[in-house]
Amino acid sequence: MGTSSRKIFAAFDLTTLARDRAATGRRYLEFLRSDALSAGLYELPAGGTDPQKPHGEDEVYVVTGGRARFRIGDEDVPVGVGSVLYVAAGAEHRFHSIEEDLQVLVIFAPPETDDG
Repeated sequence: MGTSSRKIFAAFDLTTLARDRAATGRRYLEFLRSDALSAGLYELPAGGTDPQKPHGEDEVYVVTGGRARFRIGDEDVPVGVGSVLYVAAGAEHRFHSIEEDLQVLVIFAPPETDDG
């Protein structure tokens, strides 16, 4: 009988993920990918700008640190630790007015592609 290489569990530590992300010099670090979704850590400094463009996948943001505002369409809302945001595929959106270094978990479904 063969064995499956499919991972059924993974655990992550935000402090370690933040350190690993910083070491890349990039704003985003993908740390999980499966057939159904991908997840990453996105960080923006206070006073920084969010350069992202619409994605081809639905996404969920969970703010784990900092304070900012989030704009999608005509909506503009304050976000902080504990904020959970859903964004449909293709929607123009971004964080702005970043008051405190922003740390956000991002979940894409299906997995994010590079063409978004």
